[in-house]
Amino acid sequence: MLHDPNRVYVFDTTLRDGEQVPGCQLTTPEKIEIAKELEALGVDIIEAGFPISSPGDFQSVVELSKAVSEPIICALTRANKGDIDAAVAALKYAKRPRIHTGIGSSDMHIKHKFNSTREEILARAVEAVKYAKQFVEDIEFYAEDAGRADVNFLAQMVEAVIGAGATVVNIPDTNGYCLPDQYGSKIKFLKENVKNIDQAIISVHCHNDLGLATANSIAGLQNGARQIEGTINGIGERAGNTSIEEVVMILKTHQTLGLHTNINTKNFYELSRMVSSQMRMPVQPNKAIVGSNAFAHSSGIHQDGFLKNRENYEIIRPEDVGFPDASIVLTARSGRHALKFHLERLGFSLSKEELADAYHRFLTVADSKLDINDQDLLLMMNKQQLA
Repeated sequence: MLHDPNRVYVFDTTLRDGEQVPGCQLTTPEKIEIAKELEALGVDIIEAGFPISSPGDFQSVVELSKAVSEPIICALTRANKGDIDAAVAALKYAKRPRIHTGIGSSDMHIKHKFNSTREEILARAVEAVKYAKQFVEDIEFYAEDAGRADVNFLAQMVEAVIGAGATVVNIPDTNGYCLPDQYGSKIKFLKENVKNIDQAIISVHCHNDLGLATANSIAGLQNGARQIEGTINGIGERAGNTSIEEVVMILKTHQTLGLHTNINTKNFYELSRMVSSQMRMPVQPNKAIVGSNAFAHSSGIHQDGFLKNRENYEIIRPEDVGFPDASIVLTARSGRHALKFHLERLGFSLSKEELADAYHRFLTVADSKLDINDQDLLLMMNKQQLA
């Protein structure tokens, strides 16, 4: 089924799971703008919404289906006919439609969310996949709270839904509970114990409640999963989802994993800014890959090493993710090498003695200011030359 066993498919749920953050709702035109950028980024699947949940969500799926042509357009449903009917109607213009249906798989959810039994839940899962399969060929099934599910029951469920026609099986760590080795071994167990597993792609959908979403996703991929679900900037309910840019750059940086995506990584920075601004969700400055400080060096020791050879302190080149450039930030912790770098950039060529004098003045200024800009340096040098 898989043409390339080492290719990882990227499933973006920024417009569905990401948009569930309070205060981050988007209008349909805003969703279309982001969807077109996701298409340019090269994502394989865009989860466009949950059609039954609101008329706005339904309309967004309809309009997104018309607006983009390359990615698969996916609509979320619960395991019931009403949800699936709404998804089918919303996807009518999609060139490559997918229905994403599913139900809880952990005993916690079966008992306390559905007040049901394993047998009943299994029957509902199979029925939903069979029903959706009548309308759409590409069916993804999610086993909600798989992270806390009994692994033998999970394997039984996965086997049953693949038998019913599921083309992708999503094994979500819905509550961000698992440790990477636990999650990885769960994926490995399914790969080794579900007899029809080669007829479907295993997908990983991890939440970040304990800060492990990216690590768990990578563990899943190392154990046989070939689809990763996440969002731009890692946005999403509670502590967020797996950050797509992190997973993609890990695969790109660690070539020994032997896995690759079709993502145009140079588009990450601009898309990150667009999502942040439209959803009014600032990106923390030290966020991996796309944070404003991701390529900023302020410690004197780091700056010196970086200026001698950038690979001393950079494993990713800023330009690979579309970042403007690495920056040497001047603070009271900066060394002579960094000051010399900035002064030369501004046109000052100093002898060793002049640099020592300038550095002494610089430290006095730096102690009174959080960070030093070009204006401060010019003022400081003019005073030095006048002195």
